[in-house]
Amino acid sequence: MMLETMLALFAPVIAQLGLGVDAWSLILIVGTVIVYFVVAIATHVTDTDEFYVADRSIPAIVNGAAVAADWMSAASFISLAGLVSFLGYDGTIYLMGWTGGYVVLALLIAPYLRKYGKYTIPDFIGDRYYSDTARGVAALATLFVSLTYIAGQMRGVGIVLSRFLGLDITIGIIVALGLVALIGVIGGMEAITWTQAIQYTVLILAFLIVTAAISLDLTGNPFPQMALVTSDIGARLTQLQADIQMGRYIVPFREYSQLQVFAIALTLMIGTAGLPHVIMRFYTVPSASDARRSAGYALFFISLLYLSAPVLAIFAKFNLIQTLNGESVSTAQNIPWVERWSQTGLLTINDKNGDGVIQMTQSLTSEASEVFIDPDIIVLATPEVAGLAPIVIGLVAAGGLAAALSTADGLLIAMSSAVSHDIYYKIFNEEASQRKRLLVARIVILAAAVVAAYLGINPPGFVAEVVAIAFGLAAASLFPPILLGIFDRRMNREGAITGLLVGLIFTLVMVVLMRANVVLGFEEPLLDSFLGLGALGIGLYGSILNFAVALIISRFTPAPPDDVIELVEEIRYPRGSREAIAADGGSETTSDD
Repeated sequence: MMLETMLALFAPVIAQLGLGVDAWSLILIVGTVIVYFVVAIATHVTDTDEFYVADRSIPAIVNGAAVAADWMSAASFISLAGLVSFLGYDGTIYLMGWTGGYVVLALLIAPYLRKYGKYTIPDFIGDRYYSDTARGVAALATLFVSLTYIAGQMRGVGIVLSRFLGLDITIGIIVALGLVALIGVIGGMEAITWTQAIQYTVLILAFLIVTAAISLDLTGNPFPQMALVTSDIGARLTQLQADIQMGRYIVPFREYSQLQVFAIALTLMIGTAGLPHVIMRFYTVPSASDARRSAGYALFFISLLYLSAPVLAIFAKFNLIQTLNGESVSTAQNIPWVERWSQTGLLTINDKNGDGVIQMTQSLTSEASEVFIDPDIIVLATPEVAGLAPIVIGLVAAGGLAAALSTADGLLIAMSSAVSHDIYYKIFNEEASQRKRLLVARIVILAAAVVAAYLGINPPGFVAEVVAIAFGLAAASLFPPILLGIFDRRMNREGAITGLLVGLIFTLVMVVLMRANVVLGFEEPLLDSFLGLGALGIGLYGSILNFAVALIISRFTPAPPDDVIELVEEIRYPRGSREAIAADGGSETTSDD
């Protein structure tokens, strides 16, 4: 609200500048990117502790903001409100799954892993299961999850740059990944943490301002959650949809069955708790106690957006239908924001019955509709639909870019750490010098960026879909061995490795078969569903397989060594949570409790 007040005070000055949407978008996007680079240069790193875990020196509140930025990717900023807007009740499964997963992560995973120390998730799995094979398999799982996840982020980047800077989506993705990779190469986790904290500030201001502005415009109340409860906007949207035969807005299980809703929400939940780039963030604070505090800060920061997204979804859909339905086709096509978004191919108007008037009588994502709108543009287009000031529209563009770049940053460092630290250093060359390890880490970032660019140009779905698939892979591969590694003393390497491989391979094969039209170039998917679940929820079956196989195998094979059992007890025991633990497992400072 403070920024809103400032914008109101400076509105006359801003208006005098005479800058339009494109100019403000260019200024704010380029300006924020320059800030990210300045931070990267100022925090450039020279050793592996700084590169992998920011020397474990990040304050809890800064890490909380960085975790929130890592968490609220392009899927949250760009796609979440669009999904709720288009799917209604069923779209809230993403909200429930991601939020619930964060609670699982904050309570059951993060503090324990931070207490253990080390650099990466494969590092924990390799040591906990006393096996380089386990370490290598976990590193491969990290690569699969991160590459899938980053494809969704790059699509978000492409959408922002193509619409607001006029770049081709492919060029936009390549340019953005080049920028992200350069920040990672220069500053590693140190630079990424501080840039993510700044990116969080940019994206949350953008999201809250546009939500408050639309709330004020539609209801006269600038507090969106309060406006939704006290005004009749929900009833008006329901009536509007009923008038155009679009069906009721809040009807459960219209797009997904009960089984699918349960499976997708649970997959997102446990997949979220297994995301390597988010878990790594908790290694950057001085102690397990700081990890808990940063988890609390992050929960507050995340809630600001997640409590606003469903409200924005309702406002956006009402505004969209009210603006376009019943409008003449020629008039609608000459509306500036319709023209601009039509050029990106993400919005099309097709007068199917030839009467010259738009009838929005079908789902807006259906090819049968006279208006086709990609769900990913809802948040980005809403300020223009509502006729907000150009500077606000530019700020939303910068916010969308910040959301995508912050997560892409984290994913690149997670992949770099998995290859350079867990595979190269820990498995193949333990004598490697700091300089050589840093060189490998930086080369891996560049190589991962190239692969990510390809996947971003050819994504297997829209942003939230791709991200949901990544969560499914994490749920089926990394989450079970992490959870069992903390809470099951009897779990051994044989069980963990077998379970991880079974869960990962099963889910990966299922996703490829169900997305064969995109991944393999077939005309149709080779498999629509498996036991009632599609690609978005199949990770649940993979996770169940992983748990079952791991538990069965571990009970018929030798127990872990005594020192590993003692390690599990030590991780779970609360004593020493304020101690800073070094990467080699030793204490760096003495506890004050």
